[in-house]
Amino acid sequence: MSSKFSGALQLTDLDDYIGPSQECIKPTKVEKSQGVRLNKKRPKIKLADDGTYTEINSSSTEPVKTLPKAEVSLSDCLACSGCVTSAETILVQQHSHEELLKVLKENETGKQSYVVISVSPQSRASLASHLAKSSKETAKVINNYFLKIGAMLVLDEGYFRQFSLIESSKEFQDSFNRHKDKLPILTSSCPGWICYAEKTHGNLIVPHLSSVKSPQQIAGSFVKARMSEFKNCSPGSIYHVTVMPCYDKKLEASREDFYNDVYRSKDVDLVLTTSEVLNMMKTSSYSIDELISEDIPNIEANVPEELQEAVLTSENLFNNPGGGSGGYLDFVFRDSAKQLFEIAVKDLQYKVLRNNKDFQEVSLCDENGKTLLNFAFAYGFRSIQNLVQKMKRKNCKYHYVEVMACPSGCLNGGGQIKDSDGTAQSKEALKAHLDKLQAKYEETPSKSVQYGDVKLLDKYKDTDLPKLLHTTFHALQSENTISVGMKW
Repeated sequence: MSSKFSGALQLTDLDDYIGPSQECIKPTKVEKSQGVRLNKKRPKIKLADDGTYTEINSSSTEPVKTLPKAEVSLSDCLACSGCVTSAETILVQQHSHEELLKVLKENETGKQSYVVISVSPQSRASLASHLAKSSKETAKVINNYFLKIGAMLVLDEGYFRQFSLIESSKEFQDSFNRHKDKLPILTSSCPGWICYAEKTHGNLIVPHLSSVKSPQQIAGSFVKARMSEFKNCSPGSIYHVTVMPCYDKKLEASREDFYNDVYRSKDVDLVLTTSEVLNMMKTSSYSIDELISEDIPNIEANVPEELQEAVLTSENLFNNPGGGSGGYLDFVFRDSAKQLFEIAVKDLQYKVLRNNKDFQEVSLCDENGKTLLNFAFAYGFRSIQNLVQKMKRKNCKYHYVEVMACPSGCLNGGGQIKDSDGTAQSKEALKAHLDKLQAKYEETPSKSVQYGDVKLLDKYKDTDLPKLLHTTFHALQSENTISVGMKW
């Protein structure tokens, strides 16, 4: 099984995949001796067939030392300085469609979990493209399918993305006016990029990361908070599932920052990729045409008034201009130009850097040609490395950068449906596929919300909103667990 995480998480060429029957062993830290020991040969490690390993010294006066072995947890994998592919088995087990079906089965036999599904616009576009259906028809397919198998509510994650965009713009404008040392602001909605940044360039990158939660996690915060109030139950009784274009989102949902110790509840309990949902539909007894032809059941009794606008229906779809990664650069650039300089921007003129379509910049200039704002987007590991090098050399001239780990952005996420037989695609075929996805994504007219009109926000105090909309990131320091001279 090959890794489906983004390239930013695959930091080495090692085949680090661990099968379900194997035990992951963390290397034992070998302490360096104090002082210089002349003529002392370096120790060797011998790995036995049963998984134990011993330290062997050439000196006969010192006994063979059996080294302890330790199981590695998901937290260990996420905190190490290497890739995370060894956690893939754990993640697939924790975030699989079997887990959802298990919860739905338990609901039939007595235990009650209120299952809520949030679907990303990128996943909706991928399904629409693959099924050759319109966005509105695809919304009916998704909604009817999940309601038929036992979900109580299906939401459009694009609704919650509006909160992320507006908060991101407010955060940038505050930094631009009062905290220029925090510039550039780097988007944080891509968990592949965040995991790489925290582990590899923590102290350099983390202070510049936007504190605004991703749309997935904002949806998780509000779904758990509002639905538990509405149903008069613990947040742990709300089972929140998201459908996302990216396997990295499984990592994001697993972060301790998004776990409530009091209620023992995660903001997002389960993440399914687009391709996993398609496979579920293929193995079900419901045909696509049947799901389209049926009307969506009336579910007003299942949803509070404040969340009714977020319900996924064929007539109520959210979308934003600015590309298939959510439009962060586009939204923040336009809003900031208007709020900071009273300039209305019609069309953004991008400049491709070094013939790399995944690294482009856009500027706002005054009448004299002075640069007022300089934004960029960096997609894929190659572009991310170029951005990091600019920051290391203190040569980063940008005020804001939209960063995504996948080349071409979120529409090209590893969890999206691949319209091929699994073999390598030519550049032309891949481009045609992405163009098709982009067309489906843009098929939904742009629709946004304004904070002043959002009843959901009125339910919470100003002191509660930062917890619902913002998070923190951490510079993770790696340890040298094995000395360079160690032989295996």
